[in-house]
Order: sequence, then C-alpha cells, then structure tokens
Amino acid sequence: MTFAFAAAGTGGHLFPAIAVARELTRRGVDSADIVFFGGDRLEADAVPAAGFELVQLDIRGLKRSLSVENLGLPLLIRRASRTVTEELRRRTAGVITAFGGYVTIPAGMGASRAGFPIVIHEQNAVPGLANRFATRRAARTLVAFPASLPRLAGAELTGNPLPERIAAFDRAALRTEALAGYGLDPDHPVLGVFGGSQGAAAINDQVDGFADAVLAAGHSILHVTGPSHHAALSARAAAHPGWVTVPYEPEMDRFYAASDLVLSRSGAMTISELTATGTPAVVVPLPAGKGYQAENAGEMERAGGCVVVHQGAAAGLPALLGSLLTDYERRSAMAAAAAAVGRPDATGLVADAVLEVANG
Repeated sequence: MTFAFAAAGTGGHLFPAIAVARELTRRGVDSADIVFFGGDRLEADAVPAAGFELVQLDIRGLKRSLSVENLGLPLLIRRASRTVTEELRRRTAGVITAFGGYVTIPAGMGASRAGFPIVIHEQNAVPGLANRFATRRAARTLVAFPASLPRLAGAELTGNPLPERIAAFDRAALRTEALAGYGLDPDHPVLGVFGGSQGAAAINDQVDGFADAVLAAGHSILHVTGPSHHAALSARAAAHPGWVTVPYEPEMDRFYAASDLVLSRSGAMTISELTATGTPAVVVPLPAGKGYQAENAGEMERAGGCVVVHQGAAAGLPALLGSLLTDYERRSAMAAAAAAVGRPDATGLVADAVLEVANG
C-alpha cells in the first residue's frame, strides 16, 4: 500500500508530514511504501535526509501581488498534477495526505485522477487558500486549532504533528543536561528567544536593545538567532556572560527544557510546541498575512498560557519580560495553562486517520 505526502516550501508544512511518515514506519509501514511530493526548497534536502523518496514537481506558489508570473501557473499546475497521477498509478493503491501550500492543489488533482483518497491537514488557525480548495475532494480534513473548525466543512481537531522528542517532552528529565549543554547557570531564570528556523530580525533587534537590562537583573538569555543573524549577535553576546546564542537548534526539546520563559513569533508549529511542552511565552505575531499568526496564539492566550504583544507595541517588552522572569508563580500558572491546551498526541491522531482512510 502506498502512503503519499504532499508537503513543500516551509518547515511548517514539511515537518508535520515527516513526523507522520515516521510514525507510520514505527507502526510497521515500510519506508519504501512512502513517497513525498514537493518542489526544490527545504524538502529537497529534508525528505531524503529523513529516509523517504521525494518526487520533485515543477511548481511554485501564487504571487499575492499582481505579477505576470501568475499567468503561467495554471499550466504548471496541470503538468505537476499529471506527474502526480503518473507516479501514483505505477504504485499500489493507497492514500495521499496534503499539508497545505502550493503543492497541495496539483497533488489533490493528480490523486483524484489516480483514484487515491486525500487527507488534508491544516496547520494554522486560518486555513490557507490551497487547503480551502482541496477540502472539497478530501476524505478527511484535520486541523490543528479549534479556530479552523468552522472554516473547513467537516473538519476534525487533531493538533499539529510534532517530532517525537517534543511529543514525549519531559522538562524535569532534560533540564539539568540542557542547561549544562548551553553553559547556562541553573540558578538564573532563562529567557529563551526563538524567531523561527530563519530567525526574526524584529525580535533579534529588540533583544539586542534590552539584553543588558535582562542580564543585569540576574537573568540569562538563550537566543536562537537564525543562521543569517548569528554572526552579528554572537559578537555582541560574546562580551556578556549569560547571553548564549546559537544559529539554529535542531533539537528544540533542549531549548524548551532550558527556558523558563520564551519570547517568540506565533507560527503554528511554535505555538504547538509551546503548548505541548507547557512553556510560558510572550509572543509577537508576524504582522503579515492579515494577522493569521495572532489567531494561532488565540487559544493559548485565552487559556492564560501566553501574552500576545503586537509588534507595534514592542517597546513594552522589557518591562513585561522582566516582570515575568521574576514572578515564578505567574510563570508556573502560565505553564500549566499552556499545557492544558497542548496536543502532544497529534502525530498519532493524524496517523490513525491516514491509516483508516487507507484501509477503507
């Protein structure tokens, strides 16, 4: 039986798909029966590195602004969908699971012609255009946040599939080793800063501005800067004991275990990881895409697990962070609230749905 995945472009689309594929192999599915459809971006390296076959499609996303490039998109979609159809027809019957983004539409069209049922997973609180279109053909539609349920007909709440290290997170077991690994003092509260896999310039600039005050108050900073920002920030941090910078953290469970409070964006996967690990946070939504990141944080904020600060009000961050870092009781309450809305079992729930559809 074939288990196909359509996931491309960003880690938010790709890594949940890889997590589900790995869960299927843990349940006995042969990795040779798993195939990914994508393009030439992150997936080109990440999928083969995870041990799965990637069929690359000549496809790209819709330009949101007026662009002559959009005129050629229908032809690219038709060609890509034909490739999907041909690839699936030469394999055993099965199911395709799409995780949104530009590859979802040709994957759904091609799967339909090949007679493959399709499962849709939406990572964000506000569904993307591709998933809104593809759900018309879907056998099951799965979503990460309750806010998506009324926006996609027949949707089921599962949460976002997470890496096993996050789903099985145990702060107490990891804390001592994580702090030691980063060279952080266990007696100082740690502000963890994370702007996504590529970093966030606006957040990095804020930290650069208030780091002296945070460190002077007896706190530490663990800063995942993003690769392109690391050289400048690491040079600045080198003169400040207690400010640790890393360009990228492939084992985010270590980051969450070391952090007493996190300052981050509110991308879908970040919010899912914060709640699954029960980590209190101050989140600064990316001011783009009609405010979709703010909606990702909505459930966690209403529960009391995070404080949302819009980028235009970032001048208030130093006082807020300082207050939270010195207030153990409030952080503990926020951690419990975050964990209460976490869905660490999401990977298994999505795998269950995929297997149920595959087995008819």
